Amino acid sequence: MSVPPKYAGLKLFRAIPQQTQHTLEIYLDYVCPFSAKMFKTFYAGGPTAAQQYSSRLQVIFRQLIQPWHPSSTLTHEAGAAVLRLAPEKFWEFSAALFKHQTEFFDVSVVNETRNKTYERLAKIAGSVGVDEKKFLGLLMIPETSSPDQLNIGNQVTDDIKWMTKASRVVGVHVTPTVFFNGVEERGISSSFTEAQWGEWLAKNVV
Repeated sequence: MSVPPKYAGLKLFRAIPQQTQHTLEIYLDYVCPFSAKMFKTFYAGGPTAAQQYSSRLQVIFRQLIQPWHPSSTLTHEAGAAVLRLAPEKFWEFSAALFKHQTEFFDVSVVNETRNKTYERLAKIAGSVGVDEKKFLGLLMIPETSSPDQLNIGNQVTDDIKWMTKASRVVGVHVTPTVFFNGVEERGISSSFTEAQWGEWLAKNVV
């Protein structure tokens, strides 16, 4: 499945000739421990095993909200805000957010307001060079509003709707889930080591 131009930051590599391109889509949730494990092995602060295949492999980060964790929506809204403001920072921001993942687990957010969670996410965005003020401007919910503006979300709500619709179309429910060239690849596990990723890529990206 393709990615609209405005979400180009989801792609790890750029400018790959379409005729030689394989596509690896990784569905991840920012508050899923298994997603963090896969991301850290695969990316580790920068492309690892996949780097040598960047001329013929496109990797796409697919944001997948897990609604049984309320903060999942908030963290993915943060990712959407980074895509709006600094798409080239999306993967770096994701690495930073996964590093602080436990700070957004259920118990960590249970006693704070939604806007307070956004403020903490803004600090993480700022740590990778995203403008914190603009970031918060996309996310913050006003405390008072007119009767017809009480449930309209924030400025990335439409982005979240697109991400949710995109995952539902292909029937992805759990994280992490990996698709290779449009087909679910069940042979890839969150427990994959970097060496196993290297073996899999060598076998399949030809």
